[in-house]
Amino acid sequence: MVQTVLIYSMGEVIGDGLIKLPFIAGLRAAFPDARITWCAAKGETIYAGPLKGAIQGYIDEVILEGANGASVLDSLPWSRPFGGRKFDLVIDTQENLRRGGVARRGAAGRFVSAARQARSQDWPVAVTDRLARLLALATDGQGAPRPLALTHPDALKAAEILLPAGQTYVGLAPGAGGQDKRWPLENYLDLARRIIAKGWTPVFFFGPDEAEDAAIAAREVPQAPQPERNRTDGLPVKGPLLVIALAGRLAAGVANDAGPGHMLAAGGAPLLSLQQDRRKAVKFRPAAARLEMLVAEDYGSGMGALPTNAVWAALEKLVSGAS
Repeated sequence: MVQTVLIYSMGEVIGDGLIKLPFIAGLRAAFPDARITWCAAKGETIYAGPLKGAIQGYIDEVILEGANGASVLDSLPWSRPFGGRKFDLVIDTQENLRRGGVARRGAAGRFVSAARQARSQDWPVAVTDRLARLLALATDGQGAPRPLALTHPDALKAAEILLPAGQTYVGLAPGAGGQDKRWPLENYLDLARRIIAKGWTPVFFFGPDEAEDAAIAAREVPQAPQPERNRTDGLPVKGPLLVIALAGRLAAGVANDAGPGHMLAAGGAPLLSLQQDRRKAVKFRPAAARLEMLVAEDYGSGMGALPTNAVWAALEKLVSGAS
């Protein structure tokens, strides 16, 4: 019987952490009574920061300190990774063989290694598929990724207040870290107007550095709420945790290849992902339970080549549940 589980990684920034959430949810479903420990060997993970509330009830402990494989010296025989602790199951999610050897020393029972799997010819390209492979190996084919169900009470309450029941909400996240990844804002505004004409409610998600775009959207489409801004609920929830909670109230979401898209997917929203090129679209595919993807290079050069009519058709399909 598996009573203790160690998940071994080098650490997670926001994108990595969001992609891994369905894996974490599937892991907890497979081992509901086990104590699950996450080790970020380089000492930093988003699970100890902005996503701490999202993994509440899924991960029992996060290890950030110790000689856990980040240094070559951690591989020496007298080193004691994980403080000398042993676990019934260890899943090594990183692909370096030396570090994988350090992770192996924590296993009292089964050891599942991405570092070994990555040397096989059929190792998947997509990160989500790699995690699904590891989970299947650890559970004899019984476990699989699944949508994360938030348990954070303040996050759930904030989402209920900000997006009350009774409307069909469609999330729109026009931002991205690079301008080349952004479908033009005017196209998102056009999409918002079509959503309103359909009788649905567009909901805009803008990051902290996108105040100018948020102001344009508020002026051009005043019917579309921006729930992260001008809040009156008074609850101490913000950032990725709030977006994930809000995503659970959406009929669908549309986002560029950026963090907000992964947040919407993590919250369980059916997602239409607008990607720049097919290679990245495959490798970093959002871990949405229901996913549609449109790739700009299939239509021309640059994100502006994606036609609004194609995006609208894919969105209608997603909201209707046809995908």
